[in-house]
Amino acid sequence: MTAVRQQLPEGRYGRAAGSSDARADHRLKIIGLVVGVLAAVGIGWLGYSYISSQDVSGQLVGFDPVSDTKVTARVEVHKDADATGVCTLRALSSDKGEVSRKDVTVAADRGSSAVVTVPMRTTERAASVELIGCKAAGQ
Repeated sequence: MTAVRQQLPEGRYGRAAGSSDARADHRLKIIGLVVGVLAAVGIGWLGYSYISSQDVSGQLVGFDPVSDTKVTARVEVHKDADATGVCTLRALSSDKGEVSRKDVTVAADRGSSAVVTVPMRTTERAASVELIGCKAAGQ
C-alpha cells in the first residue's frame, strides 16, 4: 500500500513562518509594547506631579458633639513649614444633612505638622464631621 499525501489548501490552516503577515504581527506587538510602556510612564509622571504639588494635606482625627448647636473637630494638618493651609470641614446631622461648614486656616508659623482643634456652630446636633479637603492658601 502506498501512502498518498494530500496537500492542504493554501492559507486555510494558518500562515507560513516566513510570511509577511508574521512579520507585520511582530511589528505590531513591538509597537504595542512601546506605546504601553510610554503610557504607563506618562500616567506615573502625572500621578507623581499631582501628589508632589499637594503641599498641604489633612486628616480628621476626631470630633465631639458639645451640644445641639456646637461640635468640636480635631484635624491633623501636614504642610511645608513655610506654607499656609486652608482646610474645609463640614458637620452632618443624623439624616446626613449639612448642619455646618467651616474653613480653617493653619498659619505658616505652626510648622510642618499640627493638630488643630476647630469649634463649629451647628444648626442642629451634629452626628458626624468630615474633612472635605485641605489646600495651600490662595489655591
